[in-house]
Amino acid sequence: MKKFYSPLPAELERLAAEIVDACYTVHCEMGPGLLESVYEACLCRELEIRSIPLKRQVPITLTYKSVDLAAKLRLDIVVADSIVLELKCVRTFEPIHTAQLLSYLRLTSKPLGFLLNFHVVNIKHGIRRYVMSNTLATESDAI
Repeated sequence: MKKFYSPLPAELERLAAEIVDACYTVHCEMGPGLLESVYEACLCRELEIRSIPLKRQVPITLTYKSVDLAAKLRLDIVVADSIVLELKCVRTFEPIHTAQLLSYLRLTSKPLGFLLNFHVVNIKHGIRRYVMSNTLATESDAI
């Protein structure tokens, strides 16, 4: 997929940069090899220290053919009600991980999402950024 920056509001770009920096900070402090829940707690704390508004384990109401379903989907972290963070601790990203984040972005109409894998030696290789444009999501450089 071609990587490029889609125009986003300056505030979203600022938050995106803070998220990437917070991921670097958490990874440097904690290292790889821990559980996803540990990185989620640490990343939330790091974002709170930076006074960045967030919500953890945000439930998604699913609607199928005009009926709300009692499905139990939850977003790991939502920053400023605009950016979805999906955390992973896996050897390598799989296509299903990307599909999961893209589905979350489509279902919530959020403009920006990050797929974050903390089970890497260098966190640079564990960050993918996706920008929604209408119903099309594109991967763009995170760093």
